Amino acid sequence: MRIDYHVHLEEGPYSFRWLEKTYHNLLQGQPSTENKHSKQWLSESLQRLTERVTKGAYNPLWLDLYLENAKKKGIKEIGIVDHLYRFTDCRKYFEKNILLDGSRIGTIQKQWLDLVMTESMDHFVEAISNSKEKWAKHGVQLKVGIEADYFEDGEDELSELLSKHNWDFINGSVHFVNGWGFDNPQTKDEFEKYDLNALYENFFRIVEKATRSGLFDFISHLDNLKVFRYRPNEDKLLPLYKKIVKALKEMDVATEVNAGLYYRFPAKEMCPSETFLNLLIEGNVPLLISSDAHFPEDLGAFINENIEMLYQKGVRQIATFEKRKRIMMPLRNYSLNN
Repeated sequence: MRIDYHVHLEEGPYSFRWLEKTYHNLLQGQPSTENKHSKQWLSESLQRLTERVTKGAYNPLWLDLYLENAKKKGIKEIGIVDHLYRFTDCRKYFEKNILLDGSRIGTIQKQWLDLVMTESMDHFVEAISNSKEKWAKHGVQLKVGIEADYFEDGEDELSELLSKHNWDFINGSVHFVNGWGFDNPQTKDEFEKYDLNALYENFFRIVEKATRSGLFDFISHLDNLKVFRYRPNEDKLLPLYKKIVKALKEMDVATEVNAGLYYRFPAKEMCPSETFLNLLIEGNVPLLISSDAHFPEDLGAFINENIEMLYQKGVRQIATFEKRKRIMMPLRNYSLNN
């Protein structure tokens, strides 16, 4: 069954590159024009972009592009999420837990947070929930989720933030270690300051605590610390991987095969790594499949490849969610064209 349970609609900071990719996606399904590069073409392009920016990512104008791509690619269930750090409702949570001081990293992260924290959680949930019926009429089940950053000792506040809405699923993630957002390209040189074995041990300790917190239905991109290809010999990580497998199994928490690092970052590898994935499969940990798309065209990225890879490894079921209840579905009950 083709699913994609980790799909984003937008994320700043907002640059000319973001505008270019946004415009490229807006052109999907639009007839080609003979007057390209004319003043009229430029005026129409600016108008289209202005409408997209003004109305935002939760508007049907943008959501419909995801729906059309889902239909084209035969994806039957889509889980749309937004990062918790996108919501102004969550400012205090992040101010308590990430570096925002006068240090180099703190200054960069303060600017980043101000640029990306632009939305309302209420608006997000309302927009996605209101779209479910329309999507269902087109044969696509739309689920509303939230990707929630986990911080040690922040469980109570996070639980309160998450309790305000009825989610189909909550996926936990770890993007910060010692208050440092390690997947920010502006701060990747910070890796050079760490002993990688100690850094990974600390990272997976936090991932284990997130898993055991009881807050999450699945944990996203388990080994995303490898984002910029800083990783010790993987043999040394095996005991840490096994701890995570044990925690997931004991807490009955799922995880995902996430393509995001493969096509969007220098790691050029799926999350989790094949070694890690084999341990998860051996431990019978429930799995989802995710593209980690941030634009309509990336919806379903490498879904088919990951379905076939999992099937070859003996996986026969895939996890889906509705109202926080996990539902196991056949991984491949179709010919390769379905």
